[in-house]
Amino acid sequence: MPSPTRRLLLKAVLAGYATAWLPTAWAAPGDAGQAAFLDLSALLVGRSYVDPAQGKPLFEAFKAQAGDFPNRCLALLAQIQARQLDPATLQRVLDAEASPLAALPRQVARAWLQGVVGSGTKARCLAYETALNAQMVGDVLRPPSYAYGAYGSWASAERSDA
Repeated sequence: MPSPTRRLLLKAVLAGYATAWLPTAWAAPGDAGQAAFLDLSALLVGRSYVDPAQGKPLFEAFKAQAGDFPNRCLALLAQIQARQLDPATLQRVLDAEASPLAALPRQVARAWLQGVVGSGTKARCLAYETALNAQMVGDVLRPPSYAYGAYGSWASAERSDA
């Protein structure tokens, strides 16, 4: 005899699993630009999923620097889907066509991989130890500049200033 509680639990687990595979654009209908940014980001960094909590400040910083950023994300994502562009060749195609969106993949990838949005005096570091470049090697290396000992432990006791 099948257990109703067990069936309900199984349905809930299956529904949760299916929901995890929905595109971000469906899961977050409130801001299509931000959903497109997350989908585009996952595509560009070679992941099936990127953390929306980490993506929100990146998206907001991009939007503050260029108000048309959400529309550019939507346009590039639509172009990728319509033309079935391979992420591995996307940058080369955009550069060859002198597309006005050619800079966007580099900017988005840099934001996720290095945690930096913008460049020069407008650069903002929004992620450091949570940036993907630190996560990729996190099992072996720690992000530089952290002192894991007492204050001054990084300095040598015998120092020559010659």
